[in-house]
Amino acid sequence: MSHSDLEPSRDIAVLLEVMKRLREGCPWDKVQTFDTIAPYTIEEAYEVASCIADKDFKALPGELGDLLFQVVFHARMAEEEGRFDFGAVVEAVTAKMIRRHPHVFGDDEAKADAASQKDFWEKLKEAERTAAGQTSLLDDVASALPALMRAEKLQRRASSVGFDWNDPRLVLDKLAEEAREVLAAENQDQREDEIGDLLFVVANLARHLKVDPEVALRRTNAKFTRRFHFIEEMLGDRMGKASLEEMEDLWQKAKAAEKAQP
Repeated sequence: MSHSDLEPSRDIAVLLEVMKRLREGCPWDKVQTFDTIAPYTIEEAYEVASCIADKDFKALPGELGDLLFQVVFHARMAEEEGRFDFGAVVEAVTAKMIRRHPHVFGDDEAKADAASQKDFWEKLKEAERTAAGQTSLLDDVASALPALMRAEKLQRRASSVGFDWNDPRLVLDKLAEEAREVLAAENQDQREDEIGDLLFVVANLARHLKVDPEVALRRTNAKFTRRFHFIEEMLGDRMGKASLEEMEDLWQKAKAAEKAQP
């Protein structure tokens, strides 16, 4: 077995060379496309988010490396097709950050307070949409985002031109209305449509209350997991045989124990 001339390094050039050789010599890597790699890119982004949520900073460098590798993978495939290379990716994001932060890079007179920055940011994004040939405020809200996250972003964009409720209590009224419409649905297609409307309003309520709906739901998922694990531990081999009432009692005990913690 020959010793590789490549060794682990902090130099990005080494990673680019690793990617090049994988595309040339690995049967799996050679046949991948943008479409087949995109799901892995999304998965790796979630792995990063999971590490941060778990405060697992020991594992975070590795997960960020996996995400960076996805960027390198896409850039390498693009370079092979003569579209762009990794350097173009770096240049594009560098230019964007400098352009979007004049108060930091070179313009001493640019206003740096939060309100001024929000106004500048919206005007800049409008100009970028126009330059890209986009005619709607909603055109650049990525369709591949998780549905709940995309709902919040769509609503935020619409709100920027006044298409929004001005009181969270009005959103609560709409939430009750949508819940009634779910109950009134007569078939599966209608139920799916009405459940979608209900979730859309929930996302809107979260936005009005300055809560990230994705973060809130992840928090609830984690809470459900903890309490269900407690039920499993308490029931042991009886899991699956216990009554709903007994499991609900254990659930309430887990809930009370969490609330009692400082």
